[in-house]
Amino acid sequence: MAKSGRIHNVEDYRGLAHKRLPRAVMDFIEGGAEDEITISRNKKGFENIHIIPRILTDVSVRDISTTILGTPVSSPIVLCPVGLATLAHPLGEVAAGIAAANKGIISTYSSSSSWNLEDIAAASSGVKWFQLYIWKDRKLTAEIIERARKSGYQALVLTVDVPISARRERDLRNGFTIPPRPRVNQIGDLLQHFGWFYAQLKSEITGHKMSMGNFTPENVGMRTRLKMLEVVNELFDPSITWSDVAWLKSIWDGPIVIKGVMTPEDAKLAIKAGADAIWISNHGGRQLDGVSGTIEVLPEIANAVKGKAEIYLDGGVRRGSDIVKAIALGANACMIGRPYMYGLAANGAAGVESIISILEIEMDATMALMGRPTIASLDSSSVRINMK
Repeated sequence: MAKSGRIHNVEDYRGLAHKRLPRAVMDFIEGGAEDEITISRNKKGFENIHIIPRILTDVSVRDISTTILGTPVSSPIVLCPVGLATLAHPLGEVAAGIAAANKGIISTYSSSSSWNLEDIAAASSGVKWFQLYIWKDRKLTAEIIERARKSGYQALVLTVDVPISARRERDLRNGFTIPPRPRVNQIGDLLQHFGWFYAQLKSEITGHKMSMGNFTPENVGMRTRLKMLEVVNELFDPSITWSDVAWLKSIWDGPIVIKGVMTPEDAKLAIKAGADAIWISNHGGRQLDGVSGTIEVLPEIANAVKGKAEIYLDGGVRRGSDIVKAIALGANACMIGRPYMYGLAANGAAGVESIISILEIEMDATMALMGRPTIASLDSSSVRINMK
């Protein structure tokens, strides 16, 4: 269990996660495509945005609450969909859902979650969104959408930036498979992280395998053990186009969020296709390497959208001040993935709650010190983009 006296920020939790997780697992969580340039740009992009403080402004009463797709939330933080979250902790997405509900924020769950969408919904009383890939098997895709509807998920998040799997070289070097199968040269590292190994073994014995919970290899016609690259390339459909958004709207009557937008042109097309929200994302640097950081493209996308749809952003968010900068530049919310996985690895649901609390405390302090006491008071005059 994390000792609060030693934990002050997301990076502290990252250090704990490094100590508690085997290297191959940590590499899966942190790794990106090829040279991981995109990961670096996501983080560095926030450094190039300068906060402009205003003085002698009454900030005695502050409020970081807002609404997202009409839902009141305690802050503009949303949990990203993360596949195979049980790698960090046996309760995985279930623990994340409990934490999000306790903190009054929205959580998003991956098609590739370790726990199935029904179990997650039963465990969490909070607002839940379901992240969707359109698979080659449209019947199977429609079935999982219907399962999400029956389980009370309020929005679909269509992820569109994975036509094929990228080469994540850390995973390739580690021989990462689903379910994981350690190599002989990794046994020593596993023994050094015996607490993680024992917790995972206990979970397996009690009946919850570390795999994808929403489908089995048999019902999608796959072998029982695959590398992630093979999973994506066997299941996902690289032929999808904007017409598939119309198909999705024909079978889902709730809000649709399109995740993976990185250009103004695609943002406009998403709105034309009927998206209720635009999710600016480069998949956390895990797909196409060498693209811009998400915060770098936010201003031009916000200018193109002009309030016709909500805008969300993920990638590189590590501080509450990062969220403040994104809101000022036109985002309605920021999504966190790796940060909550660090908290999950360190202390389960309590660790995820702590990550959310840290970011909210940092947001509140940043807004007070810059003279902007509410989310509504943040706008482009709050920041300056430093062009290098």
